[in-house]
Amino acid sequence: MQQNSIWQFFASIRLALVTIFLIAITSIIGTIIPQKKSLLFYQEQYGPKIAQLFEILDIPDMYGSWWFVLLLFLLSFNLVICSIDRFPAVWKIMQSDGLSFSFDRIKRMSFTHEWQVSGERSSVISELLPRLTQSGWTVRRQDTDDGTLLFSQRGVFTRAGVYIVHTSILVIFLGAIIGSLMGFKGSIYIKELDSTSRINLFSSDQSVDLGFEVSCQSFTMEFYDNGAPKEYTSHLKVIENQQVVKEQHIEVNSPLKHRGITFYQSSYQPFEEFLISIENLNSGDKKELITRFQTQEYWDEENITIGIINARARGRSIVTSKIWLKKDDQKPVTFWLDDGQQINVPELNNNYQISVKQRYATGLQVAKDPGVWWVYIGCALMMVGLYIAFFMSHRRIWLQVSEQDGSVSVLLAGSTNKNKPGFEKQFQTLIESLNPEST
Repeated sequence: MQQNSIWQFFASIRLALVTIFLIAITSIIGTIIPQKKSLLFYQEQYGPKIAQLFEILDIPDMYGSWWFVLLLFLLSFNLVICSIDRFPAVWKIMQSDGLSFSFDRIKRMSFTHEWQVSGERSSVISELLPRLTQSGWTVRRQDTDDGTLLFSQRGVFTRAGVYIVHTSILVIFLGAIIGSLMGFKGSIYIKELDSTSRINLFSSDQSVDLGFEVSCQSFTMEFYDNGAPKEYTSHLKVIENQQVVKEQHIEVNSPLKHRGITFYQSSYQPFEEFLISIENLNSGDKKELITRFQTQEYWDEENITIGIINARARGRSIVTSKIWLKKDDQKPVTFWLDDGQQINVPELNNNYQISVKQRYATGLQVAKDPGVWWVYIGCALMMVGLYIAFFMSHRRIWLQVSEQDGSVSVLLAGSTNKNKPGFEKQFQTLIESLNPEST
C-alpha cells in the first residue's frame, strides 16, 4: 500500500504542475537578479544580509545550484513515472481491434445514426464501401451470423502526442546537462596582431585552453556623426600547428565557429598605441610597426625612422594622427593622416605607401555548447508533440449492417478522444454521404 502511494505521488499531474510552477518562478528570479557576479556586487546592490542569503541559496549561480537541478530532476522523474503509469492503457486503446466491439457497445458510442434500407445486405454493403473509401476511410470488415461490421479509424498515433512532449522535455534537459558538463562560456580580448589560445571563464577565475590559437589581424570601426560607435569588425585567423586553418571577418551578428566553439563580436578596447604599415612600392617589401605616442620606430632595411608626434581624438578613439618620417639623411617630413587612411608619400617620390591606425583589442564572447543540438531536437519534438496533442485526434467509426424483418438496418457510430465539435461536423457529412435520404 505504501509503495502504491509513493508511486501515485510521483505519477501525479499535481506534482508536475507544482514543479513546473516552481521552476517558472525561480527562472523569473534568475532573470531579474544578475547571475555570476562577485559577492561585492551583490553587497552593493542588495546589502550585506541579502547578499549573504544569496550566497547560501546559490542565487548568483542559480541555474547550476543543487536545488534548481533537483527541481529539474524531480520534473524529469515525474514525467518518466507518469508516462510509465499511463502509457500501457493508451497503448491498449491504440492496439484495440474495433471489430471485436459488441453491438451494444457500439450503440453506446457518443455519435450514432441509424436508418433502414430496402434490399439485400450484400448489395447495401457494396454501395456503402465505395462511399466510405471516397470519404477517406480505410475499412476493415467482419461478417457474422448477426450481420456485417465495418470499422475504420484515423489518427490512432495521436494518442501518443503527449508522450512525445514528455520525451522532448527530457531531451532538452539532456542537452542542458551535456552543455553544462562539457561546455563553457567565457570572454577574451585580443590586441590587433596578437594571438591567444586561452579564454577566461564567466563562471570562475579559471581559464580554458582552446586547443588552437586565435589571431586578430585587424579591427575596424565606423562612427556616427556624433562620435558614437556604429559598427565594428574583426579580422580573425584560426591557427593550428602553425598553419592558418580558417580566416573570417566577424561582426556582431556574424560569429566565427571552429571545432564546436563560437566566437561572438561583443566589445572592443582602444589603446594608446598605433599600428603603422609601410610598403616599398618598388620592391614590394612591407613592414608592420607597433608604436606608442611620441616614440620612434625603425625599419632598418629601408633606413626609415617614423613616429606619431600628435593626434586628434573623439572620446578615446583616435581619428587623425600626425606622422613624423625620416629616410636616410633626408630632411624629416610631417603630415596628418586620418585613422586607417592609406597614402603615397610625395616627399619620398611616391615610392612608399603608408597607413596608420590606432591599435584596438577586439572583445569576444566565446561559447562551446555540445548539447545545443540535443536542445534543438527536443524543441522540434516538442512542437511536433504539441501539434499532435492539441490539433489532431483519434477518430473511429463503425457501420453495423444487419437484416431485420425483410429490410436492412444500418447503424453508423463514431467516437473521438478530443475535438468533439469538429468530429460532429465530420460525422454529419459522413451520414449525408452514406444515406442521401437523410438530407
